[in-house]
Amino acid sequence: MKPTRAAALLGLLISTALASGCQDFLDKEPLGTTTQDKLFRDPTNAVQAINAVYDVAAWDQGPKWGDPTGQYVAQTFEWMFGDLMTDDSEKGGSSPSDFLSLIELKTWNIPPSNPPVTTLWVHSFTGIARANTVINNIDAGTIDAGLKARLKGEALFLRAYFYFNLVKGFGGVPLFEKTVTPAEAPNATRATIAQTYAFIEKDLKAAAALLPEKSGYAAADNGRATKGAATGYLARVILYQLGTVNGNNHTWQEVYDLTSTIISSGQYSLLPNYAAIHQEIGENSSESLFEIQFATSNDGYGPISVGTTSNIFQNNRRTFGYGFNNPTQSLVDEFEPNDPRREVTIIKNNDIVLGILQPIDLTQNATGYFNRKAAIIAPNAPESGPQNIRKLRYADILLMKAEAAAQLNKPAEAVALVNQVRQRARNSTRPPGTTLGSLAYEPANTPAGTLPDLSASLSGQALLNAIWHERRVEFGEESLRLWDLIRTGRYMGILPPEVRARALSHVATEPSVNPTPLLPISLNDAQTWKLAQNPGY
Repeated sequence: MKPTRAAALLGLLISTALASGCQDFLDKEPLGTTTQDKLFRDPTNAVQAINAVYDVAAWDQGPKWGDPTGQYVAQTFEWMFGDLMTDDSEKGGSSPSDFLSLIELKTWNIPPSNPPVTTLWVHSFTGIARANTVINNIDAGTIDAGLKARLKGEALFLRAYFYFNLVKGFGGVPLFEKTVTPAEAPNATRATIAQTYAFIEKDLKAAAALLPEKSGYAAADNGRATKGAATGYLARVILYQLGTVNGNNHTWQEVYDLTSTIISSGQYSLLPNYAAIHQEIGENSSESLFEIQFATSNDGYGPISVGTTSNIFQNNRRTFGYGFNNPTQSLVDEFEPNDPRREVTIIKNNDIVLGILQPIDLTQNATGYFNRKAAIIAPNAPESGPQNIRKLRYADILLMKAEAAAQLNKPAEAVALVNQVRQRARNSTRPPGTTLGSLAYEPANTPAGTLPDLSASLSGQALLNAIWHERRVEFGEESLRLWDLIRTGRYMGILPPEVRARALSHVATEPSVNPTPLLPISLNDAQTWKLAQNPGY
């Protein structure tokens, strides 16, 4: 799937593209020869229709689709929330004043006009609209029944994916199962957080029933949603509710059962070398349940690009990057002595990365570190990074099950699951290209006794602490930290007092296991849709 991820032309053919404000819901006349009622009479067009939904999941920035004024929305990346708003990352950039919108996020001093927040909202609802085009029309199509079921499953998964990103950030949002007309748009209402999660769960369960296992796809379709991806995201959705707003009364047994289903499917395994996970050789590997597909081209900014701008934003300004998302000393210190994952995650001054010397200019870096997982060789166009972004890995399935087992008083099973992850880590090589001019994986020569197995007698809070530690170092700079801190009740404790006070002024008002701070809804959308704004904004 990697070479065909982009479906920019389909964006002109689908009549339900959704963007911010009242224009979001206009049924637009088709600009090409392929109309909505023809999309699902032809298998090529039908596949392009679902590709257009994946396309939105890959957007970093770009115009508001469906907006006749062509209004532009700025960059948004998951690391801006999942890493930067935590103790794992500082802003970085050329100076303290570079990209002030990120400081607004970091300090919970976020106006409703914050560009990354606005883009997250706009692109998520665009993806939902495109998914609805498939979901609402494919049953009447005349394509092969098996393909029809698979494409509908993919659309349901992606709709759930977009809504999950929304509910984590904004809380309850309007729920659209079909295209909304201009007359209906002003009557959109916000669902509760619990209702939004129930909607997501419904879609993921339906998707899991329709989608094939990973092995059921041809190689050309690598990267498409699978039964395992839908089941894995369902486990993650329930896991997050258990520590936040659990209005759907979920239990740890559900997380345990869902992750067990994935493990017993035989479809996934840990990639033997941790250092290869975020390299090209690790894309769509045995460890991957879901990742966003990218390729490189000569195209510049905007949705026409098949690449991502995430790499240029995080790479060293002394090479080809902008220098944002600098790992903190706190994250560096979390790694145990000689843990190979530290070098795979962190670039320090004068490290050699992918065969290139990386001096770090502290006038253009907040911590003295960069994210090695985002390091790539400079692409054809700096805005076209070809590196896939991993969203759900098998290691996460193992550690989610470990946490569920610990909560269900099965400590020995939890320990064994964590030890699988630790064993793989201590057997990792060094990251590729640690010698000038080389891209080779050199041995880490990890000393004996590094990352010892957790004791079989570990239990209770000590076991949970060990699991949370393992999650932090295993998924360092992979944008999971914020949500792990919030759902485990540790987030407010890592914030400076003045930032904590602001975050607490924005917490969800629905009964919550732990304080759940919310982002502001774009002022234009809140007014146009007549939506209640989140607390404190």
